[in-house]
Amino acid sequence: MKNKQEILDVLQNYFGFDDFRPGQEETINALLEGKDTLSILPTGAGKSLLYQLPAYLLSGTILIVSPLISLMQDQVDRLHRQGEKRVIMLSSQLVGKERASVLRNLKSFKFIFTSPEMLDNQQV
Repeated sequence: MKNKQEILDVLQNYFGFDDFRPGQEETINALLEGKDTLSILPTGAGKSLLYQLPAYLLSGTILIVSPLISLMQDQVDRLHRQGEKRVIMLSSQLVGKERASVLRNLKSFKFIFTSPEMLDNQQV
């Protein structure tokens, strides 16, 4: 369990915010406590923060599954702009040697974005 100040420090240092939007703090606390969590928030309510912030407080890799490649690419681009280099989008657009390299080095990524159909791919 992370203390509130540690969570607020990550919120400020990685995302530049001083406060949470409604629903975010409760969701993040539940996730950090290891609880199964369902959060339904409106468009523009900061749902990306719900997996990005805990990722910086937990060890291991965060797998984000989305059916929308454009949304995944937007998230990958945003994380790159924030300075995060350990992010990849594993999709059908990734081919050949680049794909093989990514699959060999999955543990080096903090954030892996992929689509549901990629999870059914035997190579993945």
